[in-house]
Amino acid sequence: MNKSNDKSASKPVKGLVIVNTGHGKGKTTAALGVLLRAWGRNMRVAGVQFFKHENANFGEIRAAKQIGIELIPMGDGFTWTSRDIDITQAKALHAWEVAQAKIVSGQYDIFLLDEFTYLMSFGWLNARSVVEWLRANKPASLHLIITGRDAPPELIDYADLVTEMTLVKHPLRDQGIKAQPGIEF
Repeated sequence: MNKSNDKSASKPVKGLVIVNTGHGKGKTTAALGVLLRAWGRNMRVAGVQFFKHENANFGEIRAAKQIGIELIPMGDGFTWTSRDIDITQAKALHAWEVAQAKIVSGQYDIFLLDEFTYLMSFGWLNARSVVEWLRANKPASLHLIITGRDAPPELIDYADLVTEMTLVKHPLRDQGIKAQPGIEF
C-alpha cells in the first residue's frame, strides 16, 4: 500500500514551544489550563515560576500541590516591589538553572516557564542564547510553555504557537477594583 495514500499513517509528533505574551491578563492562567488538561491525560507536567515569591501560597500553587503538579515559585516577588534587584535577578537566574536541569531530565511531557520572558526583556539573559540552548537541549517530545510580557523576536520566531494577550479593559485600571482571590491569585 502506498503510504502517501494511507490515511492511518501517523502524523509526526513534536513537542511544541508555546509562548503566551502581551500586556493583557491571562498568560499564566492559559498555561495552567494546559497543564491541568495534560495532567488529566496522565501526562507528566511541572513548571517553574520565576518571580512568584518562593513562599507564595497563591491559588494555583495550592491547587497544584493538592493534585500533585510540581509548580515551583522561585522568586522574591514582583520586580516593581523588589528591595534589592540584584537578589531578584540572582534568584531568577538560579531558577533558569533549575528549569534547564528539569527540561533535560526526561521526567516531563509538558514544562512551564512562567514569567520567563522578563529575564530576556530585562537583559538578564540573551534571547538568542536561550533559543540556541533550547534548540540544542529541549527533548524533541517535550512541550514547553513560556509566559510573560514582551517576548523577544528570537523567541517568537522559534516558537510553534504564540498568543498575544491584548489588554482591552481591566478592573484595576478602569474601575479601581483590586485584585481578587481566585481571579488574580
